[in-house]
Amino acid sequence: MNLPNKLTLLRVILVPVFMIFYLCDFGLGYWRYLIAAVIYIIAACTDFLDGSIARKYGLVTNLGKFLDPVADKVMVMASLLCLCYGNANSVYGILLTFATAIVILRELAVTSMRLVAASADGSVIAAAMLGKIKTAIQMSFVSIAILEPFLASVIGAEMFALVLRALLYILLIGMVVMTIWSGMDYLVKYWKYIKE
Repeated sequence: MNLPNKLTLLRVILVPVFMIFYLCDFGLGYWRYLIAAVIYIIAACTDFLDGSIARKYGLVTNLGKFLDPVADKVMVMASLLCLCYGNANSVYGILLTFATAIVILRELAVTSMRLVAASADGSVIAAAMLGKIKTAIQMSFVSIAILEPFLASVIGAEMFALVLRALLYILLIGMVVMTIWSGMDYLVKYWKYIKE
């Protein structure tokens, strides 16, 4: 197994570690959100690194093309579910839950298309540019959303909290738009597999 694929597997391994720190207090209070965010951001960086290294050194493999988007999906879906749990009793939490449902439905649809393509003629559908933009927006949203309780408690300024929440709403809308757009793009490009 080459280095890019190892980095992809590391991303998957870091997901439960992130979840433990986000969901369990361990007496750390708001500091647990900072630790969870750092773990999440390290995992997100492996997403950039594995692809860059694979392309630069000619280490692109079918396993990597399949595993990389799956690792992204595991990471994003697990983190969004954690955020839904952590914000369950608010309007923001309700909107986040709807957004998460859209993300999960899109990811299941695209993964299904990948499996159908692979079984039909052995094609491995790599992540498209729209999918990469979508993932970047998702990861940006999640990183800031994880950090929000920590930043709000440390800085404590009401105006800062409002600006931070406004930024989260903007990223949430961007995430939903890109999720739907990139999903439709996959559907149009690979309709031939579904049509069969």
